[in-house]
Amino acid sequence: MQITHVRFTVNHMVHYQTRLDTTFAALSDVTRRGVLEQLGGSDASITDLAQRFHMTLTGMKKHVSVLEQAGLVITEKVGRVRTCKLGLRLLEEEAAWIEQHRQLWSARFDALDKIVEDLNRKEKANARSKRR
Repeated sequence: MQITHVRFTVNHMVHYQTRLDTTFAALSDVTRRGVLEQLGGSDASITDLAQRFHMTLTGMKKHVSVLEQAGLVITEKVGRVRTCKLGLRLLEEEAAWIEQHRQLWSARFDALDKIVEDLNRKEKANARSKRR
């Protein structure tokens, strides 16, 4: 009897990127961000959300579906009413990604500021030496 071992390679970076893409895509729409703000105050039915945002029930269902796929919203159907509430998922990975890139760009802008200061100093020094 021969035993064969099968190895699976899981690329965690791909999963991480997919999750970020899904979350940022969900947050990219002003209506979806508004829905999250509303649900931060209290749970609401899709009908209530559609009325608050002056849109069709079908349109709101699509927005809620995107938020649900990102794990930002949970829906529960009781009878004929589908109620939405904030999902349990925290945005820690997304916040960490934003912070990492904020620090990167901050460092780049600081370096650019130093270059501009040096160029300004040299320009002033050249202007002084030409006046003499």
